[in-house]
Amino acid sequence: MRTIVLSGEAIITGSGSLEYLRNIEFHRAFIVTGGSSMIKFGVIDRVKEYMGGEGREITVYSGIGKNPTIQEVLDGLEAMRLKEPDLVVAVGGGSAMDAAKAMVLFYEFPYLNFDNVLSETIPPKRKKTKLVCVPSTSGTGSEVTMGTVVTNVEEAMKVPILRPCLRPDIAILDPDITMTMPSQIAAETGMDALTHAVEAYINHNLDDFDEALCRASIKGILKWLPISCEEATPESREKVHNFQCMAGIAFANVGLGMVHGISHSFGAAYNLAHGAANAIILPFALDFNKRDKTVASKLEDLSYECRCDDVIEEIKKLKIRIGIPHCFKEMGIPEADFLRDFDMILDHSMLGATRVNPVPMTRESMEKMVKAVYYGTEIDF
Repeated sequence: MRTIVLSGEAIITGSGSLEYLRNIEFHRAFIVTGGSSMIKFGVIDRVKEYMGGEGREITVYSGIGKNPTIQEVLDGLEAMRLKEPDLVVAVGGGSAMDAAKAMVLFYEFPYLNFDNVLSETIPPKRKKTKLVCVPSTSGTGSEVTMGTVVTNVEEAMKVPILRPCLRPDIAILDPDITMTMPSQIAAETGMDALTHAVEAYINHNLDDFDEALCRASIKGILKWLPISCEEATPESREKVHNFQCMAGIAFANVGLGMVHGISHSFGAAYNLAHGAANAIILPFALDFNKRDKTVASKLEDLSYECRCDDVIEEIKKLKIRIGIPHCFKEMGIPEADFLRDFDMILDHSMLGATRVNPVPMTRESMEKMVKAVYYGTEIDF
């Protein structure tokens, strides 16, 4: 027996869906956003306009970095506790949503902290705080997942927190907001979504419901992501925005694989954009995992459905087309830094989602994998 969850209360889609905020009842709202883009492009002003009304208090909290840190969450939590909101709205990319989710977790359950959050029993639902997520990028799926990832800077390590109460109540997928994305961000976040769908698809925990979501997401992203990056048409941006959410639903139910284990390790060590790191690792991991007969069969079926000879090769071609570096060395990480940090990167790559990789990873095989994704060498081991 297993439980499959598609979202919280609702997923609101389509052009202009941001206006759904008018329907949400609250007294005090706390809006969490990233750097300056959502403010610069007027999105936060529209959010405040839709949410405004007599007797309502709205606070905007900004400045979340691309990899939200423990300190950023704690600073935001302090501000949140001063305002005592009954509604939290995250507007922005995955970092803003992840930070908001972590803040809400500690705000809702004051006995939690970063020392005990992974061991304490946490109720499955929130009672005092409603959480709404409005993604501005098309990749993380954080608006429908029950997880958040926070970076421990001191240990150069990402800390995934997975709890049902972290799943947002409402996800608003307004493709109009994604029109502000530069092509590079569209490419990196789109590859993040593709990684979610592919890793869930080859995970041995896959079920019939989520297989359908994965297949549709992979096929759709392979078709529409290049158009989204190169032409930024409203249709392409909406398609990728919807498919990334579907991928998020799927991996939240199924799990991921070693792409994310390695990505979190490199990302924490060098403050890399998560989608870019995933994009680099994905084809290397697929070349390794296809030694598993079930994975190989799934990839063969997927290639047929995507009308190509080899879906792994299609992903490699897509990376080149949309400007994703081949390996981490090409991304600009100095070799001296990589060699200095190698043991730490290797240790951290064995953690997290690597534990549910379809091919169990030994330390020896991971050592070769980490070197392959850094130098860009063939998977021949």
